Amino acid sequence: MKNSLNKGGKIALIGAGSWGTALAILLAGKGYAVCLWGHNSDHVDKLISDRENKKYLPGSLFPVNLQVVHPLRQAVENASLIVMAVPSHAYRRVFAAMVPFLMENCRIVSAVKGIENTTLMTMTQVMSEILTTQSDIPKNIQLGVISGPSFAKEVALKVPTAVTIGFKDLAVAKEMQQVFVTEFFRVYASSDVIGLEISAALKNIIAIAAGVCDGLGYGLNTRAALITRGLAEIQRLGAAMHAEAATFAGLSGLGDLLLTCTGDLSRNRTVGLKLGKGKTLDEINGEMDMVAEGIKTTLSAYHLARKMKIEMPILEQVYNILYQGKSCSEAVKDLLTRELKVE
Repeated sequence: MKNSLNKGGKIALIGAGSWGTALAILLAGKGYAVCLWGHNSDHVDKLISDRENKKYLPGSLFPVNLQVVHPLRQAVENASLIVMAVPSHAYRRVFAAMVPFLMENCRIVSAVKGIENTTLMTMTQVMSEILTTQSDIPKNIQLGVISGPSFAKEVALKVPTAVTIGFKDLAVAKEMQQVFVTEFFRVYASSDVIGLEISAALKNIIAIAAGVCDGLGYGLNTRAALITRGLAEIQRLGAAMHAEAATFAGLSGLGDLLLTCTGDLSRNRTVGLKLGKGKTLDEINGEMDMVAEGIKTTLSAYHLARKMKIEMPILEQVYNILYQGKSCSEAVKDLLTRELKVE
């Protein structure tokens, strides 16, 4: 049975941070009935009363057909499309709680850029595992991902943006492409789900490294070299996981990598910038309201690369800075003095 999502169809947006809110506003702006859910009841109450996410996305008012709800069941029930925008460390718990309420034939899109620490799974892999192990689940649920260079603030302001949406079934990806596309939000379709997820998750780690170099006062030459070699590392891991090479030259790969390594709105670059200027990770975490996925993903990706025997020297040095207490300047020195290679 085919899923059909017309303008009367219901969409659930799970996660009321900046990105979840921006996507909820975008979809509601197209006329869909959107339910936005957040885990923090006080925050949800503010969203309901203010009709605006003043904490994470101030200035972007909610369309009338965007409803904010408390109970997860109320958000998910009868939704033809569910967009997941919760942090990777909470993803499994939230998704498992949703499963009993999922309708048959629904589409679920992960908008999360991370890898689970304990299992080293991407978010669609986490969902697939839960759906195959949890009893009494609906059938024919399609799992996908949306990714690309897209700061939430700019999407909410209708700044021209391009992203990619991926499902293993390209026909479903094209169906969802039509749901998300607007005159300012261009959407490409792909069937390379794993490639989109790996590139989206790992670019955050390279962005931390780029921020470190900027914080240390290095120049544009350094940043360009880091982005280029960072992309090579991401491609290396992606190839080992049977991703398509073209994905890494696309919006979710090179596009998102460039944005996250250079944009002032990048939370992950900001983490690296502060590390390079001498702040500790505990100090940085204490100053941030929103999650920088690259911190936790560094841990996951480091162990995933070791498990798959993939050489990723930039990733290794970011891991050493974040989790082994290595100084930023020493990490850069060790990168530059490695054994010479053929490109």
